[in-house]
Amino acid sequence: MDKYEKVKKIGEGSFGKAILVKSKGDGHQYVIKEIGISGMSSKERQESRKEVAVLANMSHPNIVQYQESFEGGCLYIVMDYCEGGDLFKKINSQKGILFSEEQILDWFVQICLALKHVHDRKILHRDIKSQNIFLTKDGTVQLGDFGIARVLNTVELARTCIGTPYYLSPEICENKPYNNKDIWALGCVLYEMCTLKHAFEAGNMKNLVLKIIRGSYPPVSVHYSQELRSLLAQLFKRNPRERPSVSSILDKPFLSCRIEKFLTPQVQ
Repeated sequence: MDKYEKVKKIGEGSFGKAILVKSKGDGHQYVIKEIGISGMSSKERQESRKEVAVLANMSHPNIVQYQESFEGGCLYIVMDYCEGGDLFKKINSQKGILFSEEQILDWFVQICLALKHVHDRKILHRDIKSQNIFLTKDGTVQLGDFGIARVLNTVELARTCIGTPYYLSPEICENKPYNNKDIWALGCVLYEMCTLKHAFEAGNMKNLVLKIIRGSYPPVSVHYSQELRSLLAQLFKRNPRERPSVSSILDKPFLSCRIEKFLTPQVQ
């Protein structure tokens, strides 16, 4: 921690704390995730080190860039700081004024490009939500916070639960194994960008789970295109096998025409 000067605490999650710091070396601001490992078994510590190694190997314009990690009572992970804040705050600051379809699709394509980079490496993100999607100063979208992304062991198809309840998929609610939860959560984020609300909301967990299992959500405004609305319906298929992969989402002509805006040819 000697290389960094604490600016302020910017978040607290199940993982621990997020602290905004300034590097004494280059003067840039970074975020340090402080993860409590003192209560972990040595096997769990190994797992978390593995996760960090996965993070360290990620390099993509639409993924928050990892810088370094170190241990000292806690596990510290240093990541780039996205000055534009997260998508959740951006959505809330709209005060009910809908985003243009143009803006939604530009953001959505960038989120998909990040997720494709992750899925191509046989990794699930497992914690996709608007609070984990960040905007840089120049408006680029970056996916952050790999909650418990572990290299996908094909035998044990990702049998873990439980994230932010709004983003739970039907198969998790029904306690079935899954390997397509990211796509459902991607649908939840797209819906939020289109309506500024969560697709599935209820006063308590039981009713929320019922709504999710039924797959019933208020329709999106018809001023958005048929293509966009039918894509949402595909992402919200109750059967995970019927949901499209992120690659096939990006192949849709109304999205594929936007890709070159965001990627240099060698990244694709």
